Amino acid sequence: MVLDDPQSLVVGRADPRGGSCADLADSDHPVDAIHWGAPSDGVAMSSTEQMQALTPADYPGLFQAADAAAARQRHAYLRAARSRLMLIVAAGVLATLTLRLGDTGIDLFAVGAALTLIGAVAVELALVSTRPDRLWAESRALATSAKTLAWRYAVCAAPFPAGSAQADERFATRLRAVQQELPDVPLTQHTAETITERMRALRGAPLAERKEAYLIGRVLDQQDWYETRAQHHLRQARFYRTVMVVVEVLGVVGALSEAFGATGLNKAGAVAAAVAATAVAAIAAWGATRRHSAKAAAYRRATAELGEVRDLLDGDLDEQQWSAAVTDAEATIAREHATWRATRTT
Repeated sequence: MVLDDPQSLVVGRADPRGGSCADLADSDHPVDAIHWGAPSDGVAMSSTEQMQALTPADYPGLFQAADAAAARQRHAYLRAARSRLMLIVAAGVLATLTLRLGDTGIDLFAVGAALTLIGAVAVELALVSTRPDRLWAESRALATSAKTLAWRYAVCAAPFPAGSAQADERFATRLRAVQQELPDVPLTQHTAETITERMRALRGAPLAERKEAYLIGRVLDQQDWYETRAQHHLRQARFYRTVMVVVEVLGVVGALSEAFGATGLNKAGAVAAAVAATAVAAIAAWGATRRHSAKAAAYRRATAELGEVRDLLDGDLDEQQWSAAVTDAEATIAREHATWRATRTT
């Protein structure tokens, strides 16, 4: 299994008096994450935390390459899906119109409808053959695996516990392993180090500083990201539902006006009804592609679960307990990512 999506782990606690990573023990396991943002909930970063916290630029070069690949594949997939639905709507509109070419009897709009449908089929075949949705999911999985390993290494959590003489070697081995498990990810060349300077600096910091950096730079940031995405998808779900209702009402009005001869225009009502039906189908298909309501619910659950783990992390933990608690936090993040990935690879 890939060290990225779902991942299991343990619970623990941190000693506020500190003690650097180089002083202690050993253990094992990995997980996921997504985004860097400003501190949340009114929590101010200390000057030490600002110096130590990891940002995307501080993650391994593999993360940078996989993250860029995920962005490219996402753009390709959504652009193709959007184009296909637009072509289908265009075909539906053209099919309701008539324009004869002289005495030939050829209907130019019918020809146009056929061509746009052929275009939609071509786009669909391209999606099936290239599967940018699958590559998007695998690229994101690789990026999140690299990110979770980077945080685990930097804060002395399993499988890179405090005092482990093999931490650097083990980190490089784990990073190679996740890349080998996802060989199809279209990576571009990257030059960043496997273990960056900021990762080493945070790993060498006292436990209290590592704890502060992880809580703000990882946990609070991830909670903020989940909540922001949940709100976004809720708004999008409401928007598309509203648009569908409006278009459906317009279709009903068009059909009834045609039935009772109220339009005064040749087949105008029938055209409106047909276009409305096609548009509703396209909007529904797009909504299914984006899965707004399901995503909003998933992000809300992840926010609540991460809040519970955050309470554990914020306690008075020793190094071993701290490693276990970080493991629990990463497992929570991984479960959300695993759910998302499953929707993109089926």
